[in-house]
Amino acid sequence: MGLTIMSTKYDVLIIGAGVVGTLIARELSQYHLSIVILDKSNDAGNATSSANSAIIHSGYDPEPGSNKAIFNVLGNKMFPLLAEQLDVSFTQLGSLTLAFNEEQIKVLEQLKKRAETNDVPVKILTKEEVLAMEPALNQEVKAALYAPTAGVIDPFNFVIHAMENAVDNGVIFLRNHEVTNIVKDVDGYLVTTNKNILKAKIVINAAGVKADVIAAMIEPIDWKITPRKGEYYLLDHYAPNLTQHTIFPLPSEKGKGVLVSQMPSGNYIIGPSSEFTDADDLATDADTLAKVKTAALNMIPSIPFKETIRVFSGLRATSTRGDFIVEHSNSNKHFINVAGIESPGFAASPAIAKYVAEQLVKPIIQLIPKANFNPRVKRYLRLAKLDDETKNKYISQNPDYGTMICHCENVSLGEIKDLFTRSCPPMSVKAIKRRLRAGFGRCQGGFCQPKIVLLLAEQYKIKPTEVLLDDEGSYIIDHLVKGETL
Repeated sequence: MGLTIMSTKYDVLIIGAGVVGTLIARELSQYHLSIVILDKSNDAGNATSSANSAIIHSGYDPEPGSNKAIFNVLGNKMFPLLAEQLDVSFTQLGSLTLAFNEEQIKVLEQLKKRAETNDVPVKILTKEEVLAMEPALNQEVKAALYAPTAGVIDPFNFVIHAMENAVDNGVIFLRNHEVTNIVKDVDGYLVTTNKNILKAKIVINAAGVKADVIAAMIEPIDWKITPRKGEYYLLDHYAPNLTQHTIFPLPSEKGKGVLVSQMPSGNYIIGPSSEFTDADDLATDADTLAKVKTAALNMIPSIPFKETIRVFSGLRATSTRGDFIVEHSNSNKHFINVAGIESPGFAASPAIAKYVAEQLVKPIIQLIPKANFNPRVKRYLRLAKLDDETKNKYISQNPDYGTMICHCENVSLGEIKDLFTRSCPPMSVKAIKRRLRAGFGRCQGGFCQPKIVLLLAEQYKIKPTEVLLDDEGSYIIDHLVKGETL
């Protein structure tokens, strides 16, 4: 059966709904443009953007003058307002990069000079100052570089809320659309996916670890993406005083190293490792995780690894250029590559989006601002953060808010039902998990997942056997035993 060529010709087609692609869509949605964003996954932010360190880096580390440095520093300054507009948890808690001997202190001094060149505020702290701030650190620490503008964010909801805001402002989001071919059209491109063929005047390639594959569909390229895999531990949120800042070792050629940080949820994230791999390898292994654990314990000996609730891995799109690639293609300005966005990519993402809109798109298509553009999402109700009196008012108005689905993370039936009314609703169990943390707790969905399966089946009028864990084909229930019902 042949694919259908869709009649609409979009002004802009974006490939990849990670943090960069989604923020580009949101940035462009403030103008009178027809915009479509595609992703091969079943949700926004479902790959690298949902398996990272959740750190908004200060920008002291990247090479001065590089795209990484420029976009990191600019992006860091944009997060306080963005997080407020998108109703996402964000804390600017600061980071400490540790030194354990005199040679490492010299490296801190070099990093301080680099920070000053990048216009990032930092300070070198003495041993006494460091331990006063973080008493759980290895007592052998000699000094640390303090970067107060570093922060942590909820990466899942940042991307999802940005997508929701883009859709609310007119962007079309097509899930489960994997791009298989791109050809030049008369005044744009024909983009073939596994579902149909779309027409667009401008194509923006933000396809993450597959960005080189997409770019090579239209012309030979002189760069390549080689994914780096990072493996992590995630600890439960029962050690509130372990650390108040993000803790780093000295950076190396592999990256910023194994960090320890408390996330906005209260959980602790420890990692990542950094090894080259292929684009489909998300496995974790005991040897690598053991190295991550040892590196973390060298910084904080009292880390309660017994509180580990899961381990996971994510991929970073490392380019052979060693820097972010944000530019028009060589053959046609109507094709834009946004590739190699590895760390500090999340921190840099809003600045990259602004640059793409104003410096790469604006010269080739007229950008007329919308009078009715709304940069804010509708606020989300989070019962767990309310006082008892306010919580009881909501429950009296809607008893669903008093019915707990996930006891580990205190998520109610009413909050899950609210998600289905949004413009970027969840289509799978993991999509609900990312939005509300239902299933993120100590039992990892052991008790709430069956209830969520039934809720999804009811919402989308499908059988429980048709409910997805995540992407297409990831069915949870193979079949029902004869005579049994859910």
